[in-house]
Amino acid sequence: MGPDDDRETSMTEAATTTGANSEQVAFWNNVGGPQWVRFQALLDRQLDDIGHMVMDAARLEAGQAALDVGCGCGSTTLELARRVGPGGSATGIDISRPMLELARERAKAQGLSNVTFTEADAQTHAFRPEFDVLYSRFGVMFFDDPVRAFTNLHRGLRSGARLAFACWQAVHRNPWMAVPMMAAMKHVSIELPSSPDAPGPFAFADSARVERILREAGYSGVTVEGHDVGIVLGGGSDLGDTARLVMKLGPLGRVLGDAAPEVRADVEREVRDAIAGYVTADGVKMLGAIWLVTATA
Repeated sequence: MGPDDDRETSMTEAATTTGANSEQVAFWNNVGGPQWVRFQALLDRQLDDIGHMVMDAARLEAGQAALDVGCGCGSTTLELARRVGPGGSATGIDISRPMLELARERAKAQGLSNVTFTEADAQTHAFRPEFDVLYSRFGVMFFDDPVRAFTNLHRGLRSGARLAFACWQAVHRNPWMAVPMMAAMKHVSIELPSSPDAPGPFAFADSARVERILREAGYSGVTVEGHDVGIVLGGGSDLGDTARLVMKLGPLGRVLGDAAPEVRADVEREVRDAIAGYVTADGVKMLGAIWLVTATA
């Protein structure tokens, strides 16, 4: 099925704000998704190297069928499609309609005929056992019931299929996120999750929990490797643009959405000053820490 095939729209499932992952569905359709669409090119440059590292760990082969969970604007799905070749396929699944609309446009523009995008919740979608690889770049930490979600994803995998995904380690190991947040907290209150396991970017910070979730969901040979990575915030934008971008995404984006102009100005000044010491010839470069997780179905 090609990206311009009319049948593709029949595969989507309407995003709702009730039921499993309802808060995430609402956020990624109304707030987070539109922002990622707006800054897609910058964010791709910020994260592409990590995404390619995970693909290398997935050991993709020509002709395989790959599933990209939390595919967003499609950068990773399109690269998966190129890696498996025309004899293979790549399917991206996400709950964000705005992001998927852009992903489909990009696939069509690049002339990739082995790509499909599905608007659905991976925790509940009715999968068929057709995939050889389960892949994700920071798209699996937002399930309200991760064991149920990975069990459901397991149903979409052929026997012996390989899983590979990246998730963030704890926030204190990720200055690219922690430093701007600490600076902003001089002027705004950032509500912390009620539990460290609550859905969100750092829900999989506990590597032992990640292993336990996957084993309970039926995966074997689980490995969780820690990697320090360089994050070029804003994909190489200058200091001012990077500070403004940081304020529009993630926890700061949620907090500052309705903030008064004077508060936003104060936060922008604090964030800019906090990250100024990280400016390099390539942009604002900060440290990050991920778990690179692999397993077998």
